Amino acid sequence: MDLADFHFIRGYYLLLLIPILVLWWRIRPRPMADTKLPSGIAPHLAEALLLGKEENRRIQPIDVALIIAALVTLAASGPTWSRAPKPLIADTAPLVIALKVTDSMESSDLAPSRLDRARFKISDLITERAGARTALIAYAGTPHRVAPLTEDANILRPLLEGLTPAVMPKNGDAAADALALAQSILDDSDSPGAILFVLDDLDPSQVMGLSSSSSDIFFLTMLPDGGRIAQLDNIPNASVVAFSDDDRDINQLMRRIQSAYTAALDDDDRLDWQDKGWILAWPAAVLSLLWFRKGWVIRWAVLVLIALPSSGARAEGWRDWFFTPDQQGQIAMNQKRFGDAAEMFEDPYHKGYAYLRDGQYEKASSVFSTLDTPEAAFAEGMARIKNREYRPAISAFETALERRPDWPEAQHNLDLSKAILDYVETTREQSDTGEEAGIGADDTVFDNDAARGSDTTVQAPKDGPQSLSADQWISMIDTDMQDFLRNRFLLEIQEQTE
Repeated sequence: MDLADFHFIRGYYLLLLIPILVLWWRIRPRPMADTKLPSGIAPHLAEALLLGKEENRRIQPIDVALIIAALVTLAASGPTWSRAPKPLIADTAPLVIALKVTDSMESSDLAPSRLDRARFKISDLITERAGARTALIAYAGTPHRVAPLTEDANILRPLLEGLTPAVMPKNGDAAADALALAQSILDDSDSPGAILFVLDDLDPSQVMGLSSSSSDIFFLTMLPDGGRIAQLDNIPNASVVAFSDDDRDINQLMRRIQSAYTAALDDDDRLDWQDKGWILAWPAAVLSLLWFRKGWVIRWAVLVLIALPSSGARAEGWRDWFFTPDQQGQIAMNQKRFGDAAEMFEDPYHKGYAYLRDGQYEKASSVFSTLDTPEAAFAEGMARIKNREYRPAISAFETALERRPDWPEAQHNLDLSKAILDYVETTREQSDTGEEAGIGADDTVFDNDAARGSDTTVQAPKDGPQSLSADQWISMIDTDMQDFLRNRFLLEIQEQTE
């Protein structure tokens, strides 16, 4: 929590504290002066003769009631100290992982090897960050982009398994160049992110290049017994986490990355402030339990509750007293009850996003189409492309680019939508090879003239090249991931030298 960012979103509600204090001053019983009785009266009789003694208690029911009112007022004022990320951009910080792939990482002091354990740790981290975008870089003497920012762990894991020192074109330690490549990936992202190096050593010549980074850099050191890399102490913005046999290192990385992400969001004026008023609902709820103590029931509180205007929230029961509909919707989102969240949200953007996560793409696109922001047009395009409405998706992404030119994610999705539409239409055209006329390629027909009804196979002529089916393309792909990565990295080196 950064106290410099603390403020109230709806500060005018704080004026209600004035009548609350006045009410407390007027209603609270005043302590009565001590009354002296004649001596000789039995103590139990003297106790009964002293009227109003129960009003000399230090804490009165009115005190508890007005403390609750003050807490509710503070909650309604919207205390905040952090920004709320746009849900469609990213649920958590985008992360670029740079894995060192050298011979030293083949050491078996971390069984089966440092590199294998590093792969396991990265896989665990990807699992923990489900729904967040992660990119992967491999580096030795040169850095190479293995996978772009993606939410799909199924893309990252097979590529990660194929990384060995044998696929790297050049030996060495190009950590500074890997940082530059990682930074270029984050620069294309629409939200602040972090960079994680997974390594067992660092060449001293790379320290200067790593120290000049403007992004948050985290290091997971793959050394036994929590070993340290001395060179990392000279990098001012380094956050180092030592390898552990359990999940402590992953949990520590998750906390640090999320904290850095939250701090970076506070500097983004495009984002709304996150209302933290719901936190004050809990102490108010606990204090309200005191009303049920014997002698503490405030009878006129029933009249106050009757006089309160009915809430417009569409949530259930007692939750309406403490949470706004949008807060209840966010709770449902955190619990992955996306359908319930969509019904609770009042904010149309969050409602549409909940529909999108729930798979109700038609409803999501309908909600987003009513908004005039570039994010809404982008989200509408995503909903429509998932619903296989490719032409409306293209239109939506074009609208997003009109509202925010040079938006790389929107341009990428626009190109992808056009490519999908072109492929679908081309496939449909090429599939029309005479089936409607009764004969097509590789059809079996009956040649009654030559063999009196015996079955023969006639191969239809092929005019020009024929497109391959999806299964044929897959069968042609080399399944050896190491060969694929080695050839790709060599091709990148050749392109850079030309």
